Amino acid sequence: MPQFPLYSTHGDWTGLLVDGYIYNHRGEWVGWVDRESRVFSVAGEYVGWLSRDFRILRKRDVSETAPRRQPPARPSLKIKMPTSAPLPPMMSELGYDTVDVFDEMPERLHTLDADPAAKDIE
Repeated sequence: MPQFPLYSTHGDWTGLLVDGYIYNHRGEWVGWVDRESRVFSVAGEYVGWLSRDFRILRKRDVSETAPRRQPPARPSLKIKMPTSAPLPPMMSELGYDTVDVFDEMPERLHTLDADPAAKDIE
């Protein structure tokens, strides 16, 4: 199962992408990526897109978003995270209209138990 580290624009290791599922640095499931590299939260809300340098980016002004999606089957509650990650790639500059989700909007990628819309917690 291939694992890809995710980084913030500052070069911080923020999580892992494993088989389309996104995990935070504690190993908790916080989202997923579809075939078009769009990123969704565990609640199915559009978050942004996965860039080629493994950052999760979003337009600052989102007037049109992807419709809410049904989340995929829930993975195991936590995965065992590696103790370290490779050095981050060289990050390209972001324009003013684009933000790094992990730097400026980390609350968009929350765990399932932190979702205010969740009716029951398993």
